[in-house]
Amino acid sequence: MFWDTAGYTIIVIGVLFDLLGCIGLVRLPDVYNRLQAATKCVTLGTAFLLFGLFLINGFGALGIKALVCAAAVLITSPTGAHALARGSHRGGVKLWEGSVIDKYAEENEGVD
Repeated sequence: MFWDTAGYTIIVIGVLFDLLGCIGLVRLPDVYNRLQAATKCVTLGTAFLLFGLFLINGFGALGIKALVCAAAVLITSPTGAHALARGSHRGGVKLWEGSVIDKYAEENEGVD
């Protein structure tokens, strides 16, 4: 019973992270800010959902698959977001006019 309650609680936390990621997609001003918000929130949200599923189902087939999927999401989502941000920057997508600094451009001046 304890593990079910803990699992459902973690699933609710995951849904809240996913909701915040969706709000970030709508509210933030440019592709870089949106990508950051969506990646961080949705990665954690999905990982929490899958870990909550594992707590509810235990070490059965479904629980192990949930853990494997959570590990895959935790590795691939930030990697994909980095590739998208780098590609956007190299493709010339401008930062929001309120952005203060562009460290990537400073570090990579003259490097292609």
